Amino acid sequence: MVVENTNITDGFVNSEIDKNIDIIAEINKLKKEKNAIILAHYYQTADVQDIADFVGDSLALSQKAAETDAKIILFAGVHFMAETAKILAPQSKVLIPDLNAGCSLANSCPPDEFEKFVNQHPDHLVISYVNTTAAIKTFTDICCTSTNALQIVDSLPKDQKIIFAPDRNLGNYINRVTGRDMIIWDGACHVHEEFSVEGILALKKQYPNAQVISHPECQKPVQLISDFIGSTAALLKFTQVDKGNEYIVATESGILHQMKKASPQKLFIVAPAKDSTCGCNDCNFMKLITIKKIYNTLKFEKPEVILDDETIRKAKKSIDKMLEISKKLKL
Repeated sequence: MVVENTNITDGFVNSEIDKNIDIIAEINKLKKEKNAIILAHYYQTADVQDIADFVGDSLALSQKAAETDAKIILFAGVHFMAETAKILAPQSKVLIPDLNAGCSLANSCPPDEFEKFVNQHPDHLVISYVNTTAAIKTFTDICCTSTNALQIVDSLPKDQKIIFAPDRNLGNYINRVTGRDMIIWDGACHVHEEFSVEGILALKKQYPNAQVISHPECQKPVQLISDFIGSTAALLKFTQVDKGNEYIVATESGILHQMKKASPQKLFIVAPAKDSTCGCNDCNFMKLITIKKIYNTLKFEKPEVILDDETIRKAKKSIDKMLEISKKLKL
């Protein structure tokens, strides 16, 4: 990813804000003046989600970026999401409030190493999770998200050889459910790797009626004690339609804001991390995005995500294929 660095300190525009202004009102004013839209991921803090024009998971945010006619897209998320928005809306200026908002999962798949890995298996179709850099997407045949990964793999011929990257837990989950034998890149998300089975079982004793719901990026032992496994959006939907009233949620804590808004009468409990002092059930990268940074980013229109035309062209093919299959499968 290439960025414009003028006036950027420590990865973001560090400019003092008049304490007398209504920052939320100013953000809304800037959005209107600049024809800007704010897209926010479910893992953002509640105040960031509430100022956004659209909140969703990776698939929904990709779809929204592809269809928007906004001049500016401010992405309240992490690097790979902002890159995906630029790939799908190259005519828009794409901004990210903090360049340090990376992704441990995306970082676990370096482009040079992955290219060598792909070249070692020339007869394999490459399916890459959207949680990858634009460079990885250029080596990819079909992109996927946790919402559609299982269905995309299942839609392919049974004898199709597949490389799946980069999340080993999601890949192994798909292998287990479909009976496939995909070759899986050894990557993982630091948030979903850190949930404690013992801690979850202790909570189950405290809340015997609570259902355990988990993201497929969690490790297998967590998945095996779960009552429901699904993407962030699927977990949210499950809590809306399910007749239960108590849930232990094994994914990033930001989603609880939307769960509570949709079902205020229900109880949502964050699954504990293995090390209860580390705050590992929060994504430190996601939480770098703040209302103040959003304001400064809109005001100065920096930092900007810039990708070269060749990267956009190559990476877009895999994302377009994902959206095409998702539309066909009505996902």
